Amino acid sequence: MNLPLASPVLATRSAPGARAPVLGVSASLGGRRWIGRLDERGAAEALAISQRHGVPDVIGRVLSGRSVGIEAVEAFLAPTLRDLMPDPTSLTDMEAAADRLADAVETEEQIGVVADYDVDGATSAAVLVRHLRALGSDAVVHVPDRSTEGYGVSVEAVERHARSGARLLVTLDCGTSSHEALEAARRLGLDTVVIDHHPAGVELPPARAIVNPNRQDDLSGCGHLCAAGVTFLVAVALNRTLRRRGFFATRREPDLLSLLDLVALGTVCDVVPLVGLNRAFVVKGLQVLKKRENLGLAALADAARMNGAPTPYHLGFLLGPRINAGGRIGDSTLGARLLVTEDPVEAGFIAGRLDALNRERQEAEALALAQAEAMLVDAPFESVSVVFDDGWHPGIVGLVAARLKERLGRPAFAIALDPEGRGTGSGRSISGVDLGAAVRAAAEAGLLIKGGGHAMAAGLTIARERIAEFGGFLEARLAADVAAARADDGLKLDGVLTAGGATTALVNLVERAGPYGAGHPEPIFAFPSHRLGDVRIVGQGHVKATLVSGDGRRLDGIAFRAADRDLGRALLAGRGESFHVAGCLGLDSLDPGRVSLRILDAADPRRTAF
Repeated sequence: MNLPLASPVLATRSAPGARAPVLGVSASLGGRRWIGRLDERGAAEALAISQRHGVPDVIGRVLSGRSVGIEAVEAFLAPTLRDLMPDPTSLTDMEAAADRLADAVETEEQIGVVADYDVDGATSAAVLVRHLRALGSDAVVHVPDRSTEGYGVSVEAVERHARSGARLLVTLDCGTSSHEALEAARRLGLDTVVIDHHPAGVELPPARAIVNPNRQDDLSGCGHLCAAGVTFLVAVALNRTLRRRGFFATRREPDLLSLLDLVALGTVCDVVPLVGLNRAFVVKGLQVLKKRENLGLAALADAARMNGAPTPYHLGFLLGPRINAGGRIGDSTLGARLLVTEDPVEAGFIAGRLDALNRERQEAEALALAQAEAMLVDAPFESVSVVFDDGWHPGIVGLVAARLKERLGRPAFAIALDPEGRGTGSGRSISGVDLGAAVRAAAEAGLLIKGGGHAMAAGLTIARERIAEFGGFLEARLAADVAAARADDGLKLDGVLTAGGATTALVNLVERAGPYGAGHPEPIFAFPSHRLGDVRIVGQGHVKATLVSGDGRRLDGIAFRAADRDLGRALLAGRGESFHVAGCLGLDSLDPGRVSLRILDAADPRRTAF
């Protein structure tokens, strides 16, 4: 198993030439096999990292387990934008985009913006608008209503900007596939600059520039960036163009680094890989966020009751959901307005409104999830879940699909039907199963009105009478991939600890290799045969438990949204019993001097064998 052996880490046994399950757990309460993240080669590399760079063994293991090579360690532990930033003009059409924006800035031309309604769209809009204001310009932002306009740029939005006098239209986190709308913009005399990151087809819509690292003729290697990251590169290119034109001869050049809190928020919430430049964006962005210079973000942090130094968790689970709540069930413009405002009164009002909408969203999600789970009792499919209802809000179907995917370990779709029987659906997948490709195939087969997405998430529009056929299509297409993914669904552990070894010093060491997120998974540790002390339900279905080691040391843990799952039920019923427990360590948000465990899985030691 090649897990750490140094105190306070415990040794475990492994069969020669094989990777035996850690602690003998071949089927946990979550149905997973526990395996060491490192094989023998990885363990040797971890030792070499530790010795060459003078870092603790646990850091060597964490880095090796995340494919950080020996030569890259120093730069990885201290990422800098200077070293990781590409030349913005390596992105196709970047020079054309910067030139057209510079023209608009110099001539004080009115600029219209259309931004997507999610966090990435809102942060992209805020990056651009704040930068334009610092240049003495401004923009009018339109965020489509999820229910009435749907995703992307509509003809109506283009016409609205044209009527208001705009001659330049900028689309953010959308536009790459908006052929009809951008053709309308061309007819109305608007130049269009598209700033996006979504996959692009061979045929692109008419535009002055389409800056998208995922267009097929882009060789920049920046396809892992979210839209906010691409927008930041556009701002860098715009500054460079204006500098070359002498624009800053009589005025101060804007501080682009002050925008990185927004870029970090978009990067984490859009779940793009936290590698390379993305990781640097988040590391530096968290430092900016800590200064609380963005009034909207500061007000939202207060409304969310954020404590301690900001972390990716705060971005992804406290700030992001509240910004998304406006686009899901309220006013889609609230998020962008909050992030660009310079009025503390307005910031406080919008933050409070978003916090209230988030609570409404949570209630609607809980009700819809209960209804969805009831539908699945007699579901005809084994490899996918497809649920639908007339009473669901279209803004929560993605959240319902995500919860079903988490609980059942298989791809899931949730669909909200309107009175005419037209369904708006969102799907979430598991690693190794390309849901976007399946949805595109279903659209090509005529089962959908429209649909698309990427491997892990997809969206669609479908008629009620085609839903059952669509579910059967997914079952037939994905069954083999789901079975293979489940067979490989092991919980990868970075080490085995006791409660006494879970110290603040260890957590601080582990955080040196962060921040963690998509593409850079958070380390997971196992705690063998710890007795469950106090166990109870807290909050909205969370299970809080105290782990007690053999020497009496204690560690508080919490299993989120687990009360009605096998994991939570077993913990609640097992008070006083011993369990193997696995999870991620962190500092308690209410008491940063204490360590807490986010419980991910558990196993009964009596049902494991070495």
